[in-house]
Amino acid sequence: VQLAQTGGGSVQAGGSLRLSCELSVRPVRNHAMGWFRQAPGNEREFVAGISSEEDTFYRDSVKSRFSISRDYAKNTLYLEMDSLKPEDTAVYSCAFRWGEVDAAAVWDAWGQGVLVTVSS
Repeated sequence: VQLAQTGGGSVQAGGSLRLSCELSVRPVRNHAMGWFRQAPGNEREFVAGISSEEDTFYRDSVKSRFSISRDYAKNTLYLEMDSLKPEDTAVYSCAFRWGEVDAAAVWDAWGQGVLVTVSS
């Protein structure tokens, strides 16, 4: 499985951005996809995840502001980010794993990462 990301960039606080992540294959077994981010000097953290059954999961700080979704026809994962804050500034990476959404587990494939910068 390979993941190719697009999106990211710079935006002012309160603005919106959408990240995309295209999969190289169409998984037929149970799998999960997710978004992680890493800010300078910080550890990577889980942002959002979606299961094969389209159950969604979010870290508390992004609930009601971020939305994870996928388009099966386009084989693409999205992260819609609204009401962005300076503390959302980070490199965002999409990820794939066989099995369930598990923020603490090892993920099997990663996108290349894109920088999101939110200015105040």
